[in-house]
Amino acid sequence: MTNEAIQNMLTRRSIRAFQETPVEREKIDTILKCATYAPSAMNRQTWHFSAVLSAEKIEKLYKAVGAALGSEAYNMYKPAALIIPSNEPGKEADNACAMQNIMLSAHALGVSSVWINQVKDTCNDPAVRAVLTEFGVPEDHVVFGIAALGYAAGDPRPADKKYPVTIVE
Repeated sequence: MTNEAIQNMLTRRSIRAFQETPVEREKIDTILKCATYAPSAMNRQTWHFSAVLSAEKIEKLYKAVGAALGSEAYNMYKPAALIIPSNEPGKEADNACAMQNIMLSAHALGVSSVWINQVKDTCNDPAVRAVLTEFGVPEDHVVFGIAALGYAAGDPRPADKKYPVTIVE
């Protein structure tokens, strides 16, 4: 049994090499709208989304994160855009749902994505926090993950996912 939504889920892949081509603003707006439609605990929607579309500003963030990690080579795969969901501490599940909506809606629009996890551990580093604040991330929010977006620089590898599943009847 398959339909367009299921095909979208089965064909999305994480992309770690992006073209320098910008993502169209209309697509970013649609992806952000989809993010806001993700489920949240008791529909409280305590999250905030910051979209960063400037290569210079993206570089500013990845350099700050790289310095906090002690890795000068860190570059978040040089995406064309970032969507930074943030939320109150303890709301990781809500943000995970939003990230999934971001990645699936991006894929449906022909935009590639990868989850960037390193900011979770560095978002309270003073230099990283200063950049996040500049990007509109509320001071009392934590960044659990960032969606790096762009157009793939190559073809994604096919995947045959095989994971353990238990069905109890």
